[in-house]
Amino acid sequence: MPQSIRKQRVLIADDEKNIADTLALILGFLGFEATPVYSGEAAVDAAAKFLPDVLITDVIMGEMSGIEAAVLISQMLPQCKIILFSGQAATADLVSQAGSSIHRFEILSKPVHPHVLVDRIKSIAPFPPDRLSYPADYKSAIGS
Repeated sequence: MPQSIRKQRVLIADDEKNIADTLALILGFLGFEATPVYSGEAAVDAAAKFLPDVLITDVIMGEMSGIEAAVLISQMLPQCKIILFSGQAATADLVSQAGSSIHRFEILSKPVHPHVLVDRIKSIAPFPPDRLSYPADYKSAIGS
């Protein structure tokens, strides 16, 4: 019996539920195992159970920022790649603080087109081609 191949796991944290849910649906459609959460605290809790390959997190969220959650998750799961995204200009200071530490995170501006996000995931956390099941022509499938 063939061994099942684990999909690349992506944890999406955004306090805007519609954004987190929509990204999880799109990434799920494209073959990722994607789970949305709605706070930094929930991201840390979920990461311990879900063991994501990639964390995509909004920067500005409730009590725990996305950067704080990303630092904790990267300490817990050093192999997890981190993508920060935000639509707020004020995040530049937070990102530079994170960049001045030992942590290096990717950053994208909201709104981010799904194909840009998928390309970024592929560039920072490459998997052998058989690990991902989304169609080669995924850009047309999501309306690039």
